[in-house]
Amino acid sequence: MCGVTADFRWTDPAETGNELRPAPLLDKDGLVVSKSPWGPDDEIGRLNWLHPQSVGAIIDRLDGRKVFDLAVDYFPGMPSWSEAGDPPFDIWMTHTPQGSIVDGRSGYGPEIHEKYSYAGDAISMYTHCGTHIDTLNHMGYHGLFWNGWTADKHLGSKVWTKGGTDNYPPIIARGVMLDIAGAHQVECLDDHYEITPDDLRDAARRQNVELRKGDVVLVRTGRMSRWPDRDAYLAGSPGINVASAKWLCEEAGAMSIAGDNIGLEPQPYHGEYAPVHCYMLATAGAQIIEVVNMEELAAERLYEFAFVGLPMKLFGATGAPMPCVAVPLR
Repeated sequence: MCGVTADFRWTDPAETGNELRPAPLLDKDGLVVSKSPWGPDDEIGRLNWLHPQSVGAIIDRLDGRKVFDLAVDYFPGMPSWSEAGDPPFDIWMTHTPQGSIVDGRSGYGPEIHEKYSYAGDAISMYTHCGTHIDTLNHMGYHGLFWNGWTADKHLGSKVWTKGGTDNYPPIIARGVMLDIAGAHQVECLDDHYEITPDDLRDAARRQNVELRKGDVVLVRTGRMSRWPDRDAYLAGSPGINVASAKWLCEEAGAMSIAGDNIGLEPQPYHGEYAPVHCYMLATAGAQIIEVVNMEELAAERLYEFAFVGLPMKLFGATGAPMPCVAVPLR
């Protein structure tokens, strides 16, 4: 099959293939954009695996005596993706206590703010800044995105009308960390190192953990050991290659894959532009989570836990900040 099928008949998932390898809408140059097995209105892909029973089974096992914060702080000058001119994180005051007395912009007189001190601020940033989740409208192939979305039909004047995190549930699932840097007995993998399926299998064997369908799989490169040094963190990042993404999604059944680096995959990648991203989002329907701090998990050798992520609900966005934690299981 080559090209985009404009008119197609929706069928049952059993008819189109299983959820690990959805049926293609486009198969061109070896690149596949998938039709969602969850139907024409699906906007969340593998997050459909979250349901009250799966969430309840995890919550019943929580051991909340210690919670591991996986998110990074936001501050001016923080490492962020700005290679293509995207804005860095910035914060500024919109109201200061003395300024409110001087300029009266609140509409109240100076005597009010001499009594009631008022401070306020605003932020601006790329939606893929800090610890965040990539949505399925972020990347595709040949102008086609997950479940048949196209810019002509589904992109408004400001945002997508499909695929934003406004549709996302809280992500509460079994989490597994594969400590690749630890398996190599290094603080951080070498620049540009490509994590292979053998690396993943070896780490799982060493850690004695089993990957299961519906897991959020965290892959540690050790890059967070260089945070918050911008140049050291961003330059030449290691990460998973396409074969590893396919193994995790199609064989291990990962619901989502998280990295501690800036872009999950190695930077740069053999002259290609984010092939791991395009595969996971357009082909597998699996969200990517980036800039996740796994250093405390690695120090504690905590490899299995409850992953709890709360994506900021941004209508139509290609990504969103996502506070997330790991909670040990009983």
